[in-house]
Amino acid sequence: MAKLVFCALALVCFAFLEASGTHAIALFGTPKYPRGFSHFAYANPQAPKGGTLKSFELGDFNSLNPFAQKGNAAQSIAALVYETLGVGSLDESATEYGLIAQEFVLDPKGFFLECHLNPKARFSDGVSVSAEDVKFSFETLIGLGKIQYRRYYADVKRVEVLDSHTVRFYFATNQNTELPLILSQLPILPKHIFMSKEGNTFGQNPLDTPIGSGAYVLDSYDLGRKITLKRNPNYWASEHPTRKGFFNFETIEIEYYKDPVVAQQAFMAGAYDWRIESSAKVWAKDYESPKPTLTKILIPNNLPSTLQGFFFNTKRAVFADKLVREAIFYAFDFEWSNANLFFGQYERTINIFDNSIFASSGIPSGREREILAGLALTDSRILTHKYLIPRTDYKLPPRIESGYRDWRGITHTDDAPIFAQDKRENLKYAASLLAQVGFRFKNGVLVGTDGAPLRFEILINYEGFERICLPFIQNLKKLGIQATLAKVDDTQYTNRVRNFDYDMVIELVGQSLNPGNEQRFYWGSEAANNRGGRNYARIDDENVDRLIEGLINAQDSSEKIAYGRALDRILLWGFYVIPHFHAQGYRVAYWNDKIAMPETMPLYGFDPYVWWARDGRNEAR
Repeated sequence: MAKLVFCALALVCFAFLEASGTHAIALFGTPKYPRGFSHFAYANPQAPKGGTLKSFELGDFNSLNPFAQKGNAAQSIAALVYETLGVGSLDESATEYGLIAQEFVLDPKGFFLECHLNPKARFSDGVSVSAEDVKFSFETLIGLGKIQYRRYYADVKRVEVLDSHTVRFYFATNQNTELPLILSQLPILPKHIFMSKEGNTFGQNPLDTPIGSGAYVLDSYDLGRKITLKRNPNYWASEHPTRKGFFNFETIEIEYYKDPVVAQQAFMAGAYDWRIESSAKVWAKDYESPKPTLTKILIPNNLPSTLQGFFFNTKRAVFADKLVREAIFYAFDFEWSNANLFFGQYERTINIFDNSIFASSGIPSGREREILAGLALTDSRILTHKYLIPRTDYKLPPRIESGYRDWRGITHTDDAPIFAQDKRENLKYAASLLAQVGFRFKNGVLVGTDGAPLRFEILINYEGFERICLPFIQNLKKLGIQATLAKVDDTQYTNRVRNFDYDMVIELVGQSLNPGNEQRFYWGSEAANNRGGRNYARIDDENVDRLIEGLINAQDSSEKIAYGRALDRILLWGFYVIPHFHAQGYRVAYWNDKIAMPETMPLYGFDPYVWWARDGRNEAR
């Protein structure tokens, strides 16, 4: 289970409590927890230790190295076996507290970050964590690790070891205000494990036993099926304020299931202890149990909505024209799907930065408009019209005024539907866009000027997505578009997505309260052709690149927000993705005779590793 830790809103300046250094980096005001604090408010420092937490994952794994580009790693290892320089709090914005780094010192001019390491920090084999390990970790991850590390740390010029417990990161620019925060999240690898006479062996042996400085060590694994971790009795940070009340289970067992239906049935039979439910239908209908200990809770989510949607591969000829993508956008009927498939449990995702202060709305104005006006825009609507998402529910949202005339010439009144008259109106407008491109009907099929039919494939690996795709495909058929569904196994899916071998794919992009460097990885031109990247739409647009850099280099909060909203708007008007929907919180089911939870929930997300085994009885199962 990946650690549920989220980055937050980055603003003007870094707040440091003392000139000589600070225990925390805060990008907004001062840290919530002062120097010498005892524990995070959402952790219970008196939680009993012991027992077993049984969890599940979908899919499989063939690697124990969560940082290497190659292989499908058991992701729980990253969160439980390895520690980072700093650790974030889930109940405040954009703050990282020192962990392996005992103190942070930022150059007053912003050109370096210095980390003073905690002398207590140890790897699980007893070797002390040194500055050489930090330097090695950075250089290894950007050179041999997953591609995102090169994006995250692109503005780091070099790393220098000052002494055995002090390391300094020099920056190529002082404009990237988020960079110190990102560096504090650097996972630390043991140099003595990976360096040999032959050189750096990182990534060469994916099933080597991982050695980290985290709370757990690998106990056993059944490749692709199960992994078991045991709490390290000599864990150096057990009394650290950022770790007190965490990692209470003696053992963590994670079972892998390839079929989500089988996984849910296994949970109902008591095979594991808790799960986040992603299916609205399953949540509504399939959790009836004669056992009173089955508990369902909705944990509120105050974070920006994860962007799930149909991503167009814009490098494929079929989706090269934006008008084609816009037309297809109108064939997705969220309101029908929500009412008929999802029991009304979802809300439509409208923005790239949905549920965030970085979400654009209305007609651009002020600084956002200035930024957009400075771009080479090819669509005049960006500056003159509100971005409207198609609807079919005949409702007039109060945020859209009566009498508004949209870009299609439709005037909306109090008794008229907004965005579109109905599904037929949506499809009619879609057909008009396709006609502009030169498509026409021939024998009931839409063909282009070259006589070739308009067809594409939707790639999925999760059976539950079929329920989303099939009505969408039927609507496309009414337009004469031939769309097909290809469901493949996890391995094939991973390989095809890594190689951009798809026309359209359903993917997710998680957004934080602090969008920054990771946006290069999601939307930047450099990531459009790099294997393993997450620019699923393969966007290659100078405007997008400029806005990402403006977002990263913004020197104050208002400038950052303006650039974020401009980026949001440009991405929306590019019709690179058809946003799906999101739930209002985390749907969590658990057996309350096995798991106990603290009374205080954090504001942003949740962390299962502050739970504990009820009365320790879990241990004997």
